[in-house]
Amino acid sequence: MALLIGYDIGSSAIKAALLDADTGKLIASCASPATELAIDSAAPGWAEQPPSLWWEHVKIATAQIRDSIRFDADDVKAIGISYQMHGLVLVDEAHRVLRPSIIWCDSRAVDIGREAADALGRTRCLERLLNLPGNFTASRLKWVMDNEPAVYARLHKAMLPGDYIAMKMTGEIATTPSGLSEGILWDFEDQGMARVVLDHYAIGEDKLPGVVPTFSVQGELTPRAAEELGLSRRTVVAYRAGDQPNNALALNVLQPGEVAATAGTSGVVYAVSAVRAFDRDSRVNTFVHVNHSDDDARYGVLLCMNGTGSLNRWINKTLARGMSYDAMNDLAAGAPVGSAGLVILPYGNGAERTLGNQDPGACIGGVDFNRHGLGHLFRAAQEGIVFALDHGLQIVRDMGIEVHTVRAGRANMFLSQLFQSAFATVTGTRVELFNTDGAQGAARGAGIGCGIYGDTTEAFEGLEAAAVIEPDHSATASYNEARARWSDALHNLTA
Repeated sequence: MALLIGYDIGSSAIKAALLDADTGKLIASCASPATELAIDSAAPGWAEQPPSLWWEHVKIATAQIRDSIRFDADDVKAIGISYQMHGLVLVDEAHRVLRPSIIWCDSRAVDIGREAADALGRTRCLERLLNLPGNFTASRLKWVMDNEPAVYARLHKAMLPGDYIAMKMTGEIATTPSGLSEGILWDFEDQGMARVVLDHYAIGEDKLPGVVPTFSVQGELTPRAAEELGLSRRTVVAYRAGDQPNNALALNVLQPGEVAATAGTSGVVYAVSAVRAFDRDSRVNTFVHVNHSDDDARYGVLLCMNGTGSLNRWINKTLARGMSYDAMNDLAAGAPVGSAGLVILPYGNGAERTLGNQDPGACIGGVDFNRHGLGHLFRAAQEGIVFALDHGLQIVRDMGIEVHTVRAGRANMFLSQLFQSAFATVTGTRVELFNTDGAQGAARGAGIGCGIYGDTTEAFEGLEAAAVIEPDHSATASYNEARARWSDALHNLTA
């Protein structure tokens, strides 16, 4: 028997999945902790987590897998790692973490990225990087250099969250082309390290890891890691990717015209293209996709909206008094399309790229004390998230990228039938839902990387849609009216 383990290193929890490589079937899965991981915010716009916390929950999740089903550790052939994108982890020569990780929703480096774009030239950045430096990993590293020189002086390597977990497993520090591109450290013309960014920020190339292919044997477990995880030293790490490219992989979204979506803590739409494309305002971002090669280019165009599940969670904790999400969805479904004029702008979780890195905060508008109840509020939140995602999708369409069918895991906001229907209707797309997730995708990626699967077609045999949602044309006019109110509110907030 050949088994594969995938890990999804999120900012809310660490998920693990054990797959039977021969059948592609999920054997066991778990997540740790049971409640969401805390995000530390010592100053407005900051967001940090200690990397050691991720590793502790990787170990706990692995122990839960071992406790849930009996298997021979020697049968686990490979590990795949998915991780929260854009995070910055700094270690010294002894691989000790120097400071908490600056994670994806942190906005402290916005001004640094803006100044770099002005100095380097926006056109030059877009042509070579397909993005502006923005509030990405390279700019965050520059922030540490400028604001924490004592930390920077001890720096051996700067890496992404998935690189850190791979380091804990194998003792090797490495990254991937896809990983470099998400940090705006990949030059799409030279197909290598973005020296134009490094030189501008005065960051030595030696501060970054070496590069390994996304699908490849990237190291065996060290004796210590094997002991801590309860796995064999012969198990290899054979795949790593950021959560959104990996989510696309999990949904078998690998070819031009295919689109993946997630609606967890953040909301993301990720469209695959064979042609380099960029938004001149860098409101959506183009990265190297997991199956990119010099001979067969694949790019992922990503729009990210920070305030998605985070809005729903905030409402649940502060206004719904801990009501179950199922109960919230039921109440929301009882309200009319458009929430009787109630409008929610879901921008309350850091700088939003689709808004040009503005951080306007969330807004609830049009409240009528005589008409609106909790159901209207819950529905307006879901509709507001859909409208915000469609606002970003229009940017993608304006780049010449077609979006017809969207694939998503049946999880998080996509568990709500109201959200499913609203998304399909507002965006005008066919939505296919699958019973898979990032951890399972990472496991399949590991099977490709270690050679168990000859290609992606073999890796995804048997993956079929669990549900298909078509646009509800009878509701289109009502949604268009609600969308117009929402757009007016957005203009008033950001003008």
